[in-house]
Amino acid sequence: MSEHGRAAYSVLRNVRPLHLQAARAVTATLRGEPFTMATRALVERLEDVGPRTVPQLAEWLDVSRQAVQRVVDDARAHGYVEVRDNPAHRRSHLVALTSKGHDAFHRLHADEVATLARVAADIDRDDLLTCAAVLERLTDALARRDGRGEPGDPG
Repeated sequence: MSEHGRAAYSVLRNVRPLHLQAARAVTATLRGEPFTMATRALVERLEDVGPRTVPQLAEWLDVSRQAVQRVVDDARAHGYVEVRDNPAHRRSHLVALTSKGHDAFHRLHADEVATLARVAADIDRDDLLTCAAVLERLTDALARRDGRGEPGDPG
């Protein structure tokens, strides 16, 4: 095994525990909110890229269309998203963020950022930015290897 491969593996080995700890932290901030982790992911994606179809969201989230539709239905029941006509396709409607969804996401996200500022206070900001850039490049490289394209594509 090459040293370069071992170094990349070391990064990946730390991603799972990081993800689990982050999920626990986010779940804690969602207590008392009608948001779930899935709703939060959906709303964040719509905030980032604007209205999308259920199939587009399912592809980006890497889950089934049925799973995304359940999350959309729940988010819609809480007033976080709305369904709009899609001028490009009659049967595949667009899911769009409502002002309530936008406001709720920004409130929750501000809490997350404040918590992370405290948690990561002793980690150099430039190290955090380098880490984020490396993780993005590694994710993109693995996605290309899989033939999935770029995970950050607005599709």
